[in-house]
Amino acid sequence: MRFWKIRAYKGKRGRTYSVRWTVAGHEFHDTYGTSTLAESRLAELRTFARNGVAFDVATGLPVPEIRQTQAQAEVAKPHEVSWYEHAIRYVARRWDGLSPNSRRSIAETLATITSLLVVPDRERPSDEALRHALYMWAFRNQPDPPEQAASILSWVAENSLPLSVLTDDDIMLDVLGAIARKLDGSRAAANTVARKRAVLSNVLDYAVGRGLDANPLPRVTGMWTTPKTTEGVVDPQVVVNRRQADELLIAVSYHGRIGPRLVAFFACLYFAGLRPSEAVELRIDRSLDLPNDDGWGTLYLRESAPTVGSAWSASGRRRDPRQLKHRAEEEVRPVPCHPTLTGYIHRHIEEFGTAPDGRLFRGERGGDLSESVYGRAWQNARLLAFTPAVANSSLARRPYDLRHACLSTWLNGGVEPTQVAEWAGNSVQVLLRVYAKCIAGRDEINRRRIEEAFRDDPDDY
Repeated sequence: MRFWKIRAYKGKRGRTYSVRWTVAGHEFHDTYGTSTLAESRLAELRTFARNGVAFDVATGLPVPEIRQTQAQAEVAKPHEVSWYEHAIRYVARRWDGLSPNSRRSIAETLATITSLLVVPDRERPSDEALRHALYMWAFRNQPDPPEQAASILSWVAENSLPLSVLTDDDIMLDVLGAIARKLDGSRAAANTVARKRAVLSNVLDYAVGRGLDANPLPRVTGMWTTPKTTEGVVDPQVVVNRRQADELLIAVSYHGRIGPRLVAFFACLYFAGLRPSEAVELRIDRSLDLPNDDGWGTLYLRESAPTVGSAWSASGRRRDPRQLKHRAEEEVRPVPCHPTLTGYIHRHIEEFGTAPDGRLFRGERGGDLSESVYGRAWQNARLLAFTPAVANSSLARRPYDLRHACLSTWLNGGVEPTQVAEWAGNSVQVLLRVYAKCIAGRDEINRRRIEEAFRDDPDDY
């Protein structure tokens, strides 16, 4: 494979741009009316080559493009359901019952797949414009897109392949390959691939009886190398001890004007194992049952407000309040409040008060506490509290690692896993799988128990 620079030609009818490349010594070219289209096509061809995709010597085209053309020479016929039509129906059917993050994940996956399942056409929009129209309008369940996006979506509807092409194993493997790559062609993280594959499987299940006789995904899975996922397994190297946690909380207080307001927030993650989305919804009137002194108290968690972006939020806020994770609406989860945390909360309320709606933690202007704001404060605190070598390690790299440290401490302290799971808002099965590598010192205890069990009892003789 060899690629040449784009060649511009000025003729009587205007300027054109030629994309040129060679395959096994044979030269091929495509001509476009704008430099943007030419550059997009050249980048696309280079990405195919960089990923090791074979090119056909006779036509000079990447094999996946030829395969699509041969598998379906024309778009879906009037009596056939197209992939795009099916995907739109799926989103509309599922939309109301989905969380904002699930909506965003589905839109991202479907935009990737739909960009692949169209007939190759010289008037194809640029990949960036195509993905934007699909992600922000078609699969965000938004009516009345702007003129440019509407034009692109109309092109997709006219050029979408039939849903039935997914019975072709090679096309299904191409789809799996697409969700396994980033936009730059590099390999996506295993956890990302697993998430998108789950979305694809659900969409194909919905297609059974609506254009497909069976979900084709299980059949081709054996032909595809599934990336190994470490989702949910906590690395012990991210877990801080009490001394390190105290140093980090002190360091946070030195981060500008917002730092002192975040000390109690991070303390909730470390001493009570709260998720950040749960801590931001703590309210003085209904979440706190604390003694007047620095004794044990109880936090009552009622809502969670994960960061989703206003484009996906049902409330229009960057954070979308909803029920607790894995819990029914209005269900409350009590969590013990360590005496140290009780002190942090008392001092926070005395110094900074609360928002008008009772929230303990908010931005400087009283709005939602932004993930980027507390993320910057945390990174600065790590640089201040740790040596350069430790700061470059994975130790407490994310604020969420404070929750991991709390739950690991509870388990290592001998608290029953069923109780830890209840406080943490997890199932026991998930808890033990996630923190299996973080439960230190249990081997020696268990060996002593086994030794005791096998010890001879003199009374038996």
